Amino acid sequence: MSSNPEQDFVLKTIKSRDVHFVRFWFTDVLGNMKSFAVIPSELENAFEDGMGFDGSCVEGFCRTRESDMLAFPDASTFQVLPWRPESNAVGRMFCDIRTPDGKPFEGDPRQVLAREVQRALDMGYVLNVGPELEFFYFKDQHSTEVLDHGGYFDLTSLDYASDLRRDTVLTLEKMGIPVEYSHHENGPSQHEIDLRFTDALSMADAVMTYKLVVKEIAMKHGVYASFMPKPLADAPGSGMHVHQSLFDLDGNNAFFDPNDPLGYNLSDLAKHYIAGLLKYAPEFCCITNQYVNSYKRLVSGGEAPTYISWGARNRSTLVRIPAYRPNREVACRVELRNPDPAANPYLAFACMLAAGLAGIEEELPLQDPTEGLDLFELSRQDLRKQGVRTLPESLGEAVELFAESELMKKTLGEHIHGYLVETKRAEWNEYQGTVSEWERNRYLEVL
Repeated sequence: MSSNPEQDFVLKTIKSRDVHFVRFWFTDVLGNMKSFAVIPSELENAFEDGMGFDGSCVEGFCRTRESDMLAFPDASTFQVLPWRPESNAVGRMFCDIRTPDGKPFEGDPRQVLAREVQRALDMGYVLNVGPELEFFYFKDQHSTEVLDHGGYFDLTSLDYASDLRRDTVLTLEKMGIPVEYSHHENGPSQHEIDLRFTDALSMADAVMTYKLVVKEIAMKHGVYASFMPKPLADAPGSGMHVHQSLFDLDGNNAFFDPNDPLGYNLSDLAKHYIAGLLKYAPEFCCITNQYVNSYKRLVSGGEAPTYISWGARNRSTLVRIPAYRPNREVACRVELRNPDPAANPYLAFACMLAAGLAGIEEELPLQDPTEGLDLFELSRQDLRKQGVRTLPESLGEAVELFAESELMKKTLGEHIHGYLVETKRAEWNEYQGTVSEWERNRYLEVL
């Protein structure tokens, strides 16, 4: 038996819980979950030597002549899947992907985030993340027929998706993923479940699990869940607002300063971090908003921010400072509001962290906050006349900013950066030669 305590725990649990299959989970570059099943007798060898698979079959991984890959399971991520039978149960572990010579594979999104997390750790900080993911329930995957016509926080007979949310929350908690709260969102049949904050790598794993659980529970109830950013033209889009903060190695919130002269309780470090997010947001939009459909949500007059701005009580800004508990150190954080739930969380969190750390390293000055001005009511042209920068208007614009970004090349590595530039340019060109019906159907199938 392994001498690693976490691996020992996995092997013992498999025997005690009658687990007959363990699924190895990882994502492609776009954030689609990939998996293959391993029988328990192979696990000890898998922990030591990895399990081989054909990487040429995975989007963005490698060419056929470089296809041999190894998946090394992370024992700390082991969970039994609660929606599968208790007899002959199924477990799962997230994996790190390596090449046959044992080196981390540069196309593995999980290791991109792990690398950036280590860089922050070397600077003395841990990134904590708490995302708010929104999604829609539809009657089936072939249409956008909604289940209800509710709005924010509705709890009436029309919100019969409450049972779906309840079952989803219970399933997540069985898998060790704490949930803060859930509710009906603004759009018809739109919902939100918010996860309790934790370190960035654990949260990225949790987001991937969350999205699969939402879909599995929906399927169990005979409906379809979609994380498409903008599935309905006449309803709000779905976002993934990302709350984030840096803690030092003693467990103190490095963002908190009760003596902040601006009155936001933000430290100078937090202000540099925000300045980094604001400076580099247009360059990482291709990651946080990676589809043509993403930019149907990021429009003037909508509820999603498109303006390079920040503030406390102003929800139309790109970065908001939540003020629910303004004097509590643990609650001090910043909220980035442009990402959507179709993003690959590993790459999205990595790029946000890289931008924030760049702001700290460059000691970027923070622009004045935007308070008392409803930016949703202003057009891009009006904002630009006032000197307010905006996010890209389309995937085409986003990919060109991304292509020229030295920070994105450094953060993601040449393999992933080059693949996304090529893929997203092709996607944008293909979209320009098609009709909107193609786009809608294609993305409903994907997301």
